[in-house]
Amino acid sequence: MTAIRLSTTSYVVLGMIALRGPSTPYDLKRAVGHSVGYFWHFPHAQLYSEPERLAELGLLELSAEQGGRRRKTYTLTPSGQDALRDWLASPTNEHFQMRDIAELKLFFNEVGDPADVTNLAHEQIKQHQQRIAVYEDMVERFGDSRPARPRMITLELGLEMEHAALRFWSALADGQLDRLRAARRPTS
Repeated sequence: MTAIRLSTTSYVVLGMIALRGPSTPYDLKRAVGHSVGYFWHFPHAQLYSEPERLAELGLLELSAEQGGRRRKTYTLTPSGQDALRDWLASPTNEHFQMRDIAELKLFFNEVGDPADVTNLAHEQIKQHQQRIAVYEDMVERFGDSRPARPRMITLELGLEMEHAALRFWSALADGQLDRLRAARRPTS
C-alpha cells in the first residue's frame, strides 16, 4: 500500500477545517489570511487545489452545490482528524526557518551602497512596528476570549519575534550592534 504523502499545506487545510468546521476554499483563504498567514506564507492557489486532493485521499468529505455558484464545501473525515492528530503529536525536528528578503539583502550589503543598509533598517523598523501594532490589537480584541486562548500562544511567539527583529534593526540603524551583542551575553 502506498503511504499518503501530506505537505505542510495539507495540514494547514486539515487544521483550518478542524477549527472552523465545513469550509470552501475561499473560506480557507480568508481564514488563513487572518491567522497562520501572518507567519506561514504559501501560494493561496494551494488552498483551492489541496482540499480536492485531500478529499480524493479520504481525509476530507466534499459536498458540492448542484446549482448556483456550485460551491464546494469540505468537511474533515475521521481519517482526516486522525492524520491531523498524528501530525500534531509527532516531534518537529526541523529548525526554525525564516524567509526574510530584508535579511537576504543585508547578507549581500557589501555589494551595494552603504546607505542602503541604513535605509533598509529604517524601513524594517517601520514594518516591525506596524506588525507589532497589528498583533497588539489582536491581543486587545481577542486576548480574554476563552475560545481564542489556545491560538493566543502563537500570537505571543509572533510578538516576541517581532520585538526581537525590531531590537536588531533599531540597533543597526543607530550603530549600536555592539550594545545589542553585549546585552545577549550572559552575566557571570
